[in-house]
Amino acid sequence: MSALLGASSLLRAQANERVEYAQFKKETPVAVVYHADFGDPTRFGQMLTNIANHLSVYDNDPFKIRIVVVAHGAGVHPFLKDLEGTPWASTQYDREALFGRIRQLAQLGVEFYICEITFTRNNIPKDKLRPDDFIKWVPSGVGALGEFQSKGYAYIKVG
Repeated sequence: MSALLGASSLLRAQANERVEYAQFKKETPVAVVYHADFGDPTRFGQMLTNIANHLSVYDNDPFKIRIVVVAHGAGVHPFLKDLEGTPWASTQYDREALFGRIRQLAQLGVEFYICEITFTRNNIPKDKLRPDDFIKWVPSGVGALGEFQSKGYAYIKVG
């Protein structure tokens, strides 16, 4: 029986799985959605700093606070393997350092949701998304923002 449960968990933990809005739940006393639709790497880095600070006042405890980030439009480029062939191909910054900060926040329980519509409308192949399992697809970034807010998440946009 435990082998079956383990196999089931592995199937659910696929990299870049698609999450339906019905799966969104507010399970902590404090829940926050950060909105990332901007392409400025400095501003994106400031958002990551704010998230780290936000977590710290709750002792980095995922039972006290749940933080999710919804990225769409230019906000998806930090999650791409490379920028070649995208509208952000000329954007210059230390992509690995910024993504390292994203990965650190994910290890503290921050969840990252990426807009499928952004990829479709910009003709970006889905396989350009980094394969890390903490990055999930949502049908629409704006739709996801509304869904999280309707479930009691506070909305924050940096900048």
